[in-house]
Amino acid sequence: MAQLIDLKYGCNPDQKPARIFIENRDLPLEVLNGKPGYINLLDALNGWQLVSELKTVSGLPAAASFKHVSPAGVALGLPLDETLRQMYFAEEDLSPLACAYARARGSDRMSSFGDFIALSDICDLSTARLIAKEVSDGIIAPGYEVDALELLKTKRKGSYAVIRIDKSYVPHHIETKQVFGISFQQGRSSYPIDSSLLHNIVTKSKDLPDSAKRDLVLALVTLKYTQSNSVCYALGGQTIGVGAGQQSRIHCTRLAGSKADLWQLRHHPKVLNLRFLETLSRADRDNAIDVYLGEDWEDVTGDGIWQNYFAARPDILTPEEKRDWLSSISGVSLASDGFFPFDDNIKRAAKSGVSYIAQPGGSVRDQAVIDACDALGIAMVFTGIRLFHH
Repeated sequence: MAQLIDLKYGCNPDQKPARIFIENRDLPLEVLNGKPGYINLLDALNGWQLVSELKTVSGLPAAASFKHVSPAGVALGLPLDETLRQMYFAEEDLSPLACAYARARGSDRMSSFGDFIALSDICDLSTARLIAKEVSDGIIAPGYEVDALELLKTKRKGSYAVIRIDKSYVPHHIETKQVFGISFQQGRSSYPIDSSLLHNIVTKSKDLPDSAKRDLVLALVTLKYTQSNSVCYALGGQTIGVGAGQQSRIHCTRLAGSKADLWQLRHHPKVLNLRFLETLSRADRDNAIDVYLGEDWEDVTGDGIWQNYFAARPDILTPEEKRDWLSSISGVSLASDGFFPFDDNIKRAAKSGVSYIAQPGGSVRDQAVIDACDALGIAMVFTGIRLFHH
């Protein structure tokens, strides 16, 4: 492994020179194919930390789909039911690791377009075959099966970035970075995130099933590597909506909630029964579904337009049908990297079927937030741990 890797440029083409290195030792990673960029490597290293931590705490394979230094989706390697297979364009038999990536990519397929992938385990051929069908910039994993590596090397006309990370690498406990020529230092965030953080249930409802504990831990680990402020909705061992980098907590909750709602609506029979043109790419299908579910549905269903996307003109999913479908949802978990200062966050979360919440607590308005949860039958945990990430 090299001690320094030169990059084409930094965040933007005018930012040269650009490189990565560690003082007085080799880098813990090796580029096996392609030439990853500056942002690619930020995504790769944040993604690797996330999936390796999630694998440690869950014991299951984990995958993340990163875009612009925040995860678009994160998931564990749980089996896919028939509906998820259809939603994620994953109709073949998949390994547990491939299931993890299908779920991570499927959390928010629009945001995952051109993602950087992080895998907790050695990339097998099943996972590589799935990745080969998606638009992606690169991948980081602790290793690759021979056939999987050869397949990945064919992506992007041979330029697909493939990185192998030394899973035994442990970084220094002090982190340093520069802003405006000034060095910042802090202790590395190493507080363990696991179910032990979920004991302080502050609401009247104390019901916290194992599935909710799993999803809350997944959401908390995800937030640890998501640009703050951030909120994460999770269900069934995967994220279903991540709201990152918002200045206001309620905007995080709304953004993540709107993504979670779209994920839920993709389960609707009218969406599952859309008859796309066989020549339409996966990305174009995702775009068409997004527009179909939005306020501008006529842009893909209008006269003289629908023929560009569908083999048969689709029935409209009306606002009333959307409301009815979403009103039946429950059992969703939500985590926040900082405390909720107002109860508006709780009321918005409830509209997306949230039944369980984990947040640090510590606001002067904590009681108002607890009261809102009690009124809505939501179980809420105060973790006492803030997870800001910048």
